[in-house]
Amino acid sequence: MSPASGPLDDFARALHPRHALPAGRGRNFDELIDLLPDRGQSLRPAAVLVGLVDRDHGRQVLLTRRTEALRHHAGQIAFPGGCIEPGDEDPAAAALREASEEIGLASAQARVLGYLDPYATITGFHVFPVVARIDPGFRPVPDPSEVDEVFELPLAFLMDPGNARELRVDFRGQARTVVEFVHAQHRVWGATAAMLVNLRQRLEATP
Repeated sequence: MSPASGPLDDFARALHPRHALPAGRGRNFDELIDLLPDRGQSLRPAAVLVGLVDRDHGRQVLLTRRTEALRHHAGQIAFPGGCIEPGDEDPAAAALREASEEIGLASAQARVLGYLDPYATITGFHVFPVVARIDPGFRPVPDPSEVDEVFELPLAFLMDPGNARELRVDFRGQARTVVEFVHAQHRVWGATAAMLVNLRQRLEATP
């Protein structure tokens, strides 16, 4: 059975449980340390929602295209998410709150399955990716100040290693390797693509 099509309980077994927040500075911290603000000493905690939607034509991943006016990652394809605030119970609560604000997802329309490994971004964030099942009846209402588009891509495509293309990019004078997926007119790359690769790797490693 493909990792993309297995029961969602199998997904939960592959993740860090919600009650056991994953520790560490980020799975990619060491490779980024020379590019991080103050060498990663003051990364801001953030969370994103990796939403999975079961459709008749297969399981999908919920994604957004950010507006061009945003300070960070403007115009890029990303998961809903943002900074963890003092009132958030945990990163999962923060991801659900952000998804509510950005795309109108009610908490009752999402069931948290667990966490992927934390991820550090060159923009100075320590990100907790939260994987959740999304009610197929959800209809997005994007906040136009943050989100230009809400769409879905096939999880099977994103879980196929052959579709994860490596690119060499230059950032602040240093060469880096990043992953990208290209599906129709959508290009998913950088942190979002790396989190999807982490999901595949965790699913493949789960008996």
